[in-house]
Amino acid sequence: MSLPHETAGADLLFLREEQLRLAQTLMFLASRDMAQAIEPVLEEDGLGHAHYRVLQVLAFSPGIPVSRLQAVLGVTKQSLGRTMHELEARQYLESQPGRQDRRQRLLFLSPEGKAAEARLFAVVRQRLVAAYREAGGAAVEGFRRVMRGMLSEQSRSVLNEDAAGKKGGRHGA
Repeated sequence: MSLPHETAGADLLFLREEQLRLAQTLMFLASRDMAQAIEPVLEEDGLGHAHYRVLQVLAFSPGIPVSRLQAVLGVTKQSLGRTMHELEARQYLESQPGRQDRRQRLLFLSPEGKAAEARLFAVVRQRLVAAYREAGGAAVEGFRRVMRGMLSEQSRSVLNEDAAGKKGGRHGA
């Protein structure tokens, strides 16, 4: 029979340096592998990872203002401008003036943009479904809690705004 103080620390073994390094390595490899998995679809569509990131954000946050998109992506105005120009030339984006501030541009995926994003997400979905099935519901909920715990306040606000936007309508309302 073990003593309570002997087993108390056993629950914290996941906080050991080697476990944290393993988590860092797993996140790096998963990110790299996901990027490699979508690469054929990006190449087929003549898109890069910057285009994909914009499509992703617009898929989960339709109607986002340009300035907010720039903040979410953490890129310069110039860099975002080039990427958006290319997506607009392909007719993947649509913009509308803001309801309260007509100077504001609210961004949406066009039907073509939605189709391109859906092709990319199909690859991601396939990998997530396989991993979720293997891990089980409790592990998936734990994964979500860990990922949320790693988010900055800015990223949490994006997640919260996305949830609020889905409940209350589009951004810029």
